[in-house]
Amino acid sequence: MDINEIAKLAGVSRATVSRYLNDGYVSKEKRELISRVINETGYIPSQQARTLRTGKTKLVGVIIPKINSHSVSRMVAGITKVLGQNGYQVLLANTDNDEKVEVDYLNLFAERNKVDGIILIATVFTAAHHKALDSLNIPVVILGQRLDGHSCVYQDDYHAVYDLTRSILKTSHTPGYIGVYEKDVAAGQERHRAFLDACASMNVAVSPQAQQSATFSVDSGYLCAEKILDAVPDVDAIVCATDDIAFGAMTCLREYGKRIPEDVQVTGVGDSKLSKIMTPSLTTVHFYYLTSGVEAAKMLVEAMTDDDGVPRELRMGYEIYARTSSR
Repeated sequence: MDINEIAKLAGVSRATVSRYLNDGYVSKEKRELISRVINETGYIPSQQARTLRTGKTKLVGVIIPKINSHSVSRMVAGITKVLGQNGYQVLLANTDNDEKVEVDYLNLFAERNKVDGIILIATVFTAAHHKALDSLNIPVVILGQRLDGHSCVYQDDYHAVYDLTRSILKTSHTPGYIGVYEKDVAAGQERHRAFLDACASMNVAVSPQAQQSATFSVDSGYLCAEKILDAVPDVDAIVCATDDIAFGAMTCLREYGKRIPEDVQVTGVGDSKLSKIMTPSLTTVHFYYLTSGVEAAKMLVEAMTDDDGVPRELRMGYEIYARTSSR
């Protein structure tokens, strides 16, 4: 079965079938005839032939740092919803936070028109990242980080943690902070800088020993909280860069006999599902991850269909959810 057979069975010209398959104008009557024949025969257009004809694959590469992340899964849900509505399929590439693998996928997707565009859920930017991004000849949207000269959708990490920290310092005076490696500009640098600036704005000094760097894990949050408690026993608040880190810190505090929030307040970032059902429930920042995925996909679809070469930026909003881990 090919396009000529479809045209013959539907009683229309080959050109009409071609327009139908490529979303061109076809009258309602002829569209119904072609659709019925395709459904009855099970005809599937050749993707390879379509790519050769149009130069488009209708595929989008989505590069993610880890597949088991609440925030990443929400962003991917938004991305796939929009891309699916626009007739695109997704090739999902999980890098397990490996910088080299991210660059490898950027280069792979760019080879020989494998995809029409790329969404990179970014964490760090190395020299190799910059080189790969600058050499792309297809549209790319960066999600989760801001990068000059590139279209991007990102969270307002700085103001979110700044406002959260100031709210905690109304009833705490010896805060600690557990962040993540600062090669990650958004979650690492921006959130840590916001914490320090908020403390400075309220004339609160923070001991270097009360500032620890974790990985994005519960276990690492536990170990960092233990270091803070050993170095600064009178710490009365711990601001954490992620919810998972906060869960680990809360477990450590309980094992040290600390009451939450009476002795030590704890906050996170991310508003993961567990934050609502933990005891006590976690005070945290809610970012609109699903919506940011939707917006990134819309931005990419626009670039793939009508690219004017002008980078777009969108900074998302946030909410602070005050729960029972803070006073």
